[in-house]
Amino acid sequence: MYSDLKILIDLQRIDQEIAELSSQIETFPSQIQAIEKQLNDFIHAHEQRQQRLNANQKERREMEGEIQLIRQTISKHKDQLYQVKTNEQYRAMLKEIEGEESNIRRIEDSLLEKMIESEELQKQVKEAAGRLDAEKARVAGEKARLEAAAKAATEQRDLSARERQELAGKLDEDILIHYERVRKGRGGLALAEVREGKCMGCNVLLRPQLYYDVRAANGLYECENSARILYSRERFQAPAGADGPQAIVPN
Repeated sequence: MYSDLKILIDLQRIDQEIAELSSQIETFPSQIQAIEKQLNDFIHAHEQRQQRLNANQKERREMEGEIQLIRQTISKHKDQLYQVKTNEQYRAMLKEIEGEESNIRRIEDSLLEKMIESEELQKQVKEAAGRLDAEKARVAGEKARLEAAAKAATEQRDLSARERQELAGKLDEDILIHYERVRKGRGGLALAEVREGKCMGCNVLLRPQLYYDVRAANGLYECENSARILYSRERFQAPAGADGPQAIVPN
């Protein structure tokens, strides 16, 4: 039974390692997706600014064309001033010219705003264009790193799975079945260490005789409260970092 308990301790260590690796592997696709989204968002924002700049330039050309047409109209009306017959017609023509000149000033004000906006957009577009290649390289490097890490984790998990299969093959079927049942019902932990008379899996005091038997490691004993298989660190070197509950098996 000493050897069975040692195998179970190793089996739990492997199972925890496999679970941790599986959890890591599950996060890699979302991490890669997030990195790709960063690049896509950067490119999309760059394209939007370029579109806004193009629209700005088109609007400015239209405004400049409109101003040119109004000036031509003003010039024509000024020529017509010498052809009017009455003062009333003269004053009406002057008023129309003033309205057209007012329109020019209004359009010129909007044109100035568009020019200021264009300068800022040109600055942003130039800056983003200069960063684009570096951003693509950064994302490609980070993606390659994550893919390599995912591959390494998968290979390690496969290696651990083979090691687990070898360990499980050394146990009697009834012990393995009990281990699996308790592990599934106890959040992946089927064994627990005993310390200071307690099962560290549920923190419940053990009967003195049970505590003695576990420390003697003369058989497989389980906690009467949590059903986890018990072991004593005094007889077994627990896995590194296993200060809390460990996996467990039955009598």
